[in-house]
Amino acid sequence: MKRILFSFALLSLVLTSLTAQPVIDSPSATLHSPDHRLTLKLDVNSQGQPTYQVLYDAQQFILPSPLGVVTNMADLTQGLILTTFDTTTVKENYSLRNIKQSQVNYEAAKGVATFSQRTGDQPALEVEFRVSNRDVAFRYRILPDRETRVCVVEREASGFVLPEGTTTFLCPQSKPMGGFARTSPSYETPYTCDEPIGRNGWGEGYTFPCLFKLSQSGEPKTAWVLISETGTDGNYVGCRLLNDGGGQYHIGFPQPGELNGFGSTSAAISLPGFTPWRTITLGSLADIVETTAAFDLVQSKYEASQEYIYGKGSWSWIIGMDPSCNFDEQKRYIDFSATMGYQSVLIDAFWDQQIGYDKIAELARYGKEKGVGLFLWYNSNGAWNDAPQTPIGKMNNQRIRREEMRWMQQNGIRGIKVDFFGGDKQPMMQLYEDILSDANDFGLLVIFHGCTLPRGWERMYPNYAASEAVLASENLHFGQGACDAEARNACIHPFIRNTVGSMDFGGSALNKRYSADNQHGTVRRTSDVYALATAVLFQSAVQHFALAPNNLTDAPSWAISFMKQVPTTWDEVKFIDGYPGKYVILARCSAGKWYVAGINAEPTPLKKTICLPMFLQGTPLQIYSDDAQLQGSVKTIKLNKKQQLTINIPQNGGILITE
Repeated sequence: MKRILFSFALLSLVLTSLTAQPVIDSPSATLHSPDHRLTLKLDVNSQGQPTYQVLYDAQQFILPSPLGVVTNMADLTQGLILTTFDTTTVKENYSLRNIKQSQVNYEAAKGVATFSQRTGDQPALEVEFRVSNRDVAFRYRILPDRETRVCVVEREASGFVLPEGTTTFLCPQSKPMGGFARTSPSYETPYTCDEPIGRNGWGEGYTFPCLFKLSQSGEPKTAWVLISETGTDGNYVGCRLLNDGGGQYHIGFPQPGELNGFGSTSAAISLPGFTPWRTITLGSLADIVETTAAFDLVQSKYEASQEYIYGKGSWSWIIGMDPSCNFDEQKRYIDFSATMGYQSVLIDAFWDQQIGYDKIAELARYGKEKGVGLFLWYNSNGAWNDAPQTPIGKMNNQRIRREEMRWMQQNGIRGIKVDFFGGDKQPMMQLYEDILSDANDFGLLVIFHGCTLPRGWERMYPNYAASEAVLASENLHFGQGACDAEARNACIHPFIRNTVGSMDFGGSALNKRYSADNQHGTVRRTSDVYALATAVLFQSAVQHFALAPNNLTDAPSWAISFMKQVPTTWDEVKFIDGYPGKYVILARCSAGKWYVAGINAEPTPLKKTICLPMFLQGTPLQIYSDDAQLQGSVKTIKLNKKQQLTINIPQNGGILITE
């Protein structure tokens, strides 16, 4: 470890020294990525206000931006004295079955800046920085003030100043206590693409993650920045990004109206205590899509009580809605899942009233005989919205929740889907953690809906499966506008929402219409090949697809065959080409087999020659593609010597390539 001491009598610093060094002007420090392309610079001005900036290949990606926190003990954003800057290297190899990359080799430079508020006084604040080859992250460690061992973090100064000319790809935060049954905010608002900086969403900022495209004169490649957070648990609040005008953004705490106005927007922590990580991924779109920053910076909070079973499942509600949650239909879906070789069936809202606990137990026994487990839907609600769906009043109470989970364990239930949360205040973040921890005690996987963004939870909570936190497939049932915009939205998620955590979308429908008889309701605009491609493009270790039993006879046999064998856990991801909201092509590998998937939302057919180095020359490849009328077909070709392939994807169509 390298320690740099700051002598403010002489006001000087030399980073390579291990002892106090004399200098002039304000103190500063520098941290480089392992490949030395990415640089973080820390400065403190004459008012004791710390700032950082980030350069990539010597070009500014993040301009000087503020640091610090305000607590009920002290204002730790100004009047700070930088006393030490300790540097070291972090190297870690870890395995996770349920993210985009099963084996991760993480290496980063680490720097810890220690600040006091008066010369010779005890330290008050530490800022820990990490700089890897594509990511910058920082978090605060707030230190005790003599005998004071607890504090309230009232706000963060943490900012992100983007260069002039930057454009944005952002999801506006909704106001609280709006929407269906006053359930907002629930991270289910539409993205705006290629908008100028300087706006503040619908007045409440933006939900993480947030994507920015930088204007670079003279650069042949576009530069991108993704800002998010990770490591949030019950010890803090979930945050958003607010705009102060122009390219100035900063961390925002929850809105006062969340949780029906109950609870503080601030965070209470014990000291010394860490805040969550603020993450910045920089570089190309490949860097954005392939980053593992959300998981690199966190650790597991408890041991898995068992080896959890991921995989595919079916789900009647997306096609049949509430009436489908009856015993006979769920039994039919169990049979359907068994035929497809799927591992589960998700039984949605009102099952307690329309099926009943005894009959659910019977379905669980029947499913076990077929090799199919059950996921059960629950309302999270206690007192934060008006959603009436049942079971209700169970997940918010620990005693009742654990009794319910014990019953599930006794009857072989595989997991739960918990819906309709109340915002990002600390009591809500604690509820997420409590549900996960209790569910692990009883061997249950957990999916969240109507919920916040996951923040490194795949690694923090071993039984965490996925979160919605996106305009998911239910909107395709509810409105034709969502169907008309389906491809555009799908071309956004691999670059933003799905880069930082598992996304429970519930898609890949093969019905022509969203109705039980496949004759009424909203019309699907996308092709069958598109449906198959999104099964690869959207990452979640547990996938409940929007397929229906009738698809066994009314969908193309090649589509059903592919949906039987598509994996849900991946070893590697490679970005090939794309642009948010227009088109995307990427490759995923599972158990040594590569799948290349692409979709197009643009009116003009997408014609590209792509390089496929993951396949050997002469390898016979199965190509699933669409014609101009979105009629899909499958053919076999051999890859040429250049390992290249020319593809053509019509609007709302897809491409799929595999061995």
